[in-house]
Amino acid sequence: MGGAFIKPRALGGVAIVALLALSGCKTMSVDDMTASIGAPSKPASSSPQDLRAFSEQLQQRYEAHPDDKRIAMAYAKSLRARDLNDQAAAVLQNVAIKYPRDREVLAAYGKALADAGQLQQAQGVLEGADSPDDPNWSVVSTRGSIADQLGDHKAAQNYYETALKIAPGEPSVLSNLGLSYALARDLPQAESVLREASSSPRADMRVRQNLALVLALRGKFPEAEQVSERDLPPQQAKENVAAIRQMISQSNAWRDIQTASAGKKLERMNLDAAAR
Repeated sequence: MGGAFIKPRALGGVAIVALLALSGCKTMSVDDMTASIGAPSKPASSSPQDLRAFSEQLQQRYEAHPDDKRIAMAYAKSLRARDLNDQAAAVLQNVAIKYPRDREVLAAYGKALADAGQLQQAQGVLEGADSPDDPNWSVVSTRGSIADQLGDHKAAQNYYETALKIAPGEPSVLSNLGLSYALARDLPQAESVLREASSSPRADMRVRQNLALVLALRGKFPEAEQVSERDLPPQQAKENVAAIRQMISQSNAWRDIQTASAGKKLERMNLDAAAR
């Protein structure tokens, strides 16, 4: 899986926290990096030292076989795992030149471009990787994360909804959708979607920490700590929530978000009443 970090500008400090949490699904296991080339070895762990050592092994294989698509893809993936996104994009650009119609290559290249912050170019590449006849939910979700970074939250949410039709209940997509609502200043809806995401047995640490983030933004600090403690030591969870709490107290954007969220909740209540 791969994706792009949101870089919104409208919410001040709140947006900074959100961009750290939101990713189109930029996580990969050790096996993900080796399975594509059938490598007999893999990193001993996901520590920076082991990832670097394994990446350097793949670099040697890539330099010896620059035309081997599988090795190039695995090498680029290892670079992305180390947040060397510009380098990964450069490797995948060379692969895309050799395989201009390969949707797998284009998907990986577009995601690497998004991670590197080259959003407009990433959208163009991912459009070529997508297909109405055979859509890829991960590609569609990544296109949503790019739209969120560009500030078009409505378009982003449409992408996520489309991805969920392809992969119902996928927690990484629900997580991005929830944070998109948060960036659109609809915290109640964000909390609802993120609760659904975190309830999935396939939810990972990132999904739960995103829920903890939104709970903290809503002022539900004790519950935010409880959710965060599922994956982090209690002291670290407490410090993370305390940092968000301090940010909120110092940010005028927080009052704007509270007001906007309350207004949207009242608007929905009025619409429901009118429907009845």
